[in-house]
Amino acid sequence: MTIRKEASYRLAVDIGGTFTDIVLETPHGIESGKVLTTPERPEQGVIDGVRLVLEKAKASAAELNLVIHGTTLATNAIIERRGARTALITTRGFRDTLEFAFGHRFDQYDLELERPEPLVSRPLRFEAVERMAADGSILLPLDEKSIRDIAARLRIEKIESVAVCFIHAYRNGIHEKRVRDILIEECPDLFISLSHEVCPEIREYERTSTTVANAYVQPLMSTYLGQLSGALKKLGVDAPLLMIMSSGSLTSVETARRLPIRLVESGPAGGAILAREVAKEIGAERSVALDMGGTTAKIIMLTDYEPRHARSMEVARAYRFLAGSGLPLRIPVIEMIEIGAGGGSIAHVDELGRIAVGPESAGSVPGPACYARGGTRLTVTDSDLLLGKLDPDSFAAGSMKLDLHKARVAADESIGKPAGISWADAAGGVCEIVDENMANATRVHAADAGEELESRVLIATGGAGPLHAARIAEKLGIATLVIPKAAGVGSAFGFLKAPVAYEAVHSQIIHLAKFDAPTANRIFANLRTEAEAVVRVAAARRPLRERRFADMRYRGQGHELAVEIPTKLYDTADGAVLSELFEAQYQKSYGRRIPNLTIEALTWTLVLSVVDEERVYSTGSEPTSSQAQALRKTRVFDAEIGDFVEAQVIARDGALPGAQFSGPALVVEDQTTVWVPSSFGGRISAGGHVILERKG
Repeated sequence: MTIRKEASYRLAVDIGGTFTDIVLETPHGIESGKVLTTPERPEQGVIDGVRLVLEKAKASAAELNLVIHGTTLATNAIIERRGARTALITTRGFRDTLEFAFGHRFDQYDLELERPEPLVSRPLRFEAVERMAADGSILLPLDEKSIRDIAARLRIEKIESVAVCFIHAYRNGIHEKRVRDILIEECPDLFISLSHEVCPEIREYERTSTTVANAYVQPLMSTYLGQLSGALKKLGVDAPLLMIMSSGSLTSVETARRLPIRLVESGPAGGAILAREVAKEIGAERSVALDMGGTTAKIIMLTDYEPRHARSMEVARAYRFLAGSGLPLRIPVIEMIEIGAGGGSIAHVDELGRIAVGPESAGSVPGPACYARGGTRLTVTDSDLLLGKLDPDSFAAGSMKLDLHKARVAADESIGKPAGISWADAAGGVCEIVDENMANATRVHAADAGEELESRVLIATGGAGPLHAARIAEKLGIATLVIPKAAGVGSAFGFLKAPVAYEAVHSQIIHLAKFDAPTANRIFANLRTEAEAVVRVAAARRPLRERRFADMRYRGQGHELAVEIPTKLYDTADGAVLSELFEAQYQKSYGRRIPNLTIEALTWTLVLSVVDEERVYSTGSEPTSSQAQALRKTRVFDAEIGDFVEAQVIARDGALPGAQFSGPALVVEDQTTVWVPSSFGGRISAGGHVILERKG
């Protein structure tokens, strides 16, 4: 599969918990659309959205040159425990690794602490007779009869997917490969995930957890991607389909079906990519991205225009802000914090009589009360409507008419009567609480990263983000915020900026004082072969860029620093070069070096990406200023003032670059609305972005 070089029609699709966003890039500009997500058949929502934007652009499916897709389906399947019936085959004696986890209490003072339930229950965890040494040598040969006996049990238990995770398989996967061969013979319809392919890294618990999660979602994702490919072909789409990964890179459908765990944060990655491009365009070296959709809000820190990357994350946390309370995954990921704060987040009164919001979401079915699709509980979207921030007749480009009466009834029944307040106070309280939740999450994330917030620019995307960004900026002391062009479908728009790339990794301890250059060269040669096999599926003849990283530490430490290292053929003298790179990074991170300690590298990473031209939205200087013309005026609740105020309504599409306006105002467009409180003024930039500045 190759991307046609002169692609003129490119399509991006982002499936969220509430809406499916579609962006079509044409030679004449951008067309976008939102349709409600169809949880039972996600591909149907995609097809509905594709038809919508093709009709708006007066284009045909056959004209598409490329389709890029991201989704939260894998994440939701893990959180909601809707994955396949999964089993684990592991080395004898390691059956309970998933239960032991890290061997500590993530909250030592909570006497009623609840750990997340493993994705595979103990009766479905089987032990194989085999053992590999830490250097990859065989201590105990694989007992093939034990595997065939396990296969019989898998048939009895009606297992759909199996994870195979042997001790030290990251050094030598020969036993895992043989198990796969036997299982294919015995259970030909079984989905099989091998740990040395899914997560070839040291640390047994994380490797097992990641492999099990991959097996858990693989049948669901493989089936869905097959159905989506078929539905697109039936529609007349003959373009390559690429998937966005949690690292912000693109990969082939074949790789996504084999390693679906790498898609876990694929949707939010698009928002980070768009924020990066906008930050570069406006010269904001330090920014914070807020992507608030219908179900969740994501906060991402960007420094020197780049989001932070990591090799680990947690999903399905039992305690929202507490590290260690979720299921760990070792995958390449853009570092972010995600909370249950979206337009569909449901409000309620807790046992102490306080208003609480989320993390439960109304989703698309039944949706917020104002959707008139069966929802009866008050949500953030209902509250925004009641506070005057949404126009009931033009929501989602007029494709949905919002029911103001149902929203008011929900406010009275869910919050007003239980708390003894009016519907207006209920709606205002809900928005204030959800804004404070997001502001607090941002403070926590910044503190964890050792970063400050006040001097940063806030870049807000998502359908609900522009409605709440200004109030969050007020709470954080941020003076400038940017609402990018096409912010309402920001993640999908960001997909169009993502590079085709793949990250390959291998764990092997090498002491830098006695640097084993031949081994390091062999590792990177193998990683290059692995990565190129994936990248070339999507980009057959395009030039490639290679970057290398090593996770290094002082010997005896429990955690490593990821350090970028030169791309070259190494010799023994390069051990000193790598040592200096590590110590420089260590001093930058911790303010000191530790003398006379051995340095070792544990994990080696190669990132291979297609070389693309630098992309920007527009060029040119800031246009001459003019006053934006208001369509009409309306009443909107301003939280900083604490009362309803008269606000002008400005059509974003009708405002030329350079147009200025002052809050209170609503800047409306098809896929979102920007709320500009009294404390802010704004303008339209040369690139079509809304720039808001705090007055004074």
